[in-house]
Amino acid sequence: MPDAIFTHPRLAAIYDAFDGDRCDLDLYLGIVEEFQAAHVLDIGCGTGSLPLLLAARGTKVTAVDPAEASLDVARTKTPDVTWILGDATSIPEDTAKADLATMTGNVAQVFLEDRDWAATLRGIHDALRPGGVLVFETRRPERRAWEGWARDPGPHTRDVPGVGVVEERRSVTEVRPPFVSFRYTYTFQNGETVHSDSTLRFRDRQEVTRSLEDAGFTVLDVRDAPDRPGLEHVFIAAR
Repeated sequence: MPDAIFTHPRLAAIYDAFDGDRCDLDLYLGIVEEFQAAHVLDIGCGTGSLPLLLAARGTKVTAVDPAEASLDVARTKTPDVTWILGDATSIPEDTAKADLATMTGNVAQVFLEDRDWAATLRGIHDALRPGGVLVFETRRPERRAWEGWARDPGPHTRDVPGVGVVEERRSVTEVRPPFVSFRYTYTFQNGETVHSDSTLRFRDRQEVTRSLEDAGFTVLDVRDAPDRPGLEHVFIAAR
């Protein structure tokens, strides 16, 4: 079940305003070009930031997300993307095999159970053409990102067009490695408050590599994330 930040219509509508400039997506755009991918499958597309950029370049994009409120926002951005409500295990069989699949941001870490992560990797494997490539990032657990989150609880405010001033606060609610839980609290101009609770799983490089191999992938490279040097691993794996 996706978190409220993605499923609650009020929160999905303001998500982009708090999501920064998304300079992290430059990495994915470069890798799409590197592998000359004509068809990209974006798993956990959210409000459609990466699909929008890819479609503008003329790339065929299939974007998948289980949160209907987020997809509703994404659909307003461009008609040049195939939007699918679901996850990697529910991609229609008649969908053309993709050249490259992506999971941006924290998508790869929302799968808390091994069986769900394994099923996701198998679903992506099946949706790629032979030789197709999967690219995703995951935070390095030894860098303890949650400590930085705790030091910067907010508030952060944005004046969102059509909504008004919204305040965001974040609190780390539990650290139980490999799981870290946190809560976002949004306060709207009319005083309404909406909470969203999230948990991420921090897998180390060896664990991720083993899970990819078990799903039928070959790890081609593990790179640094340019926007967060030394803090994340970027996995590139081929079917």
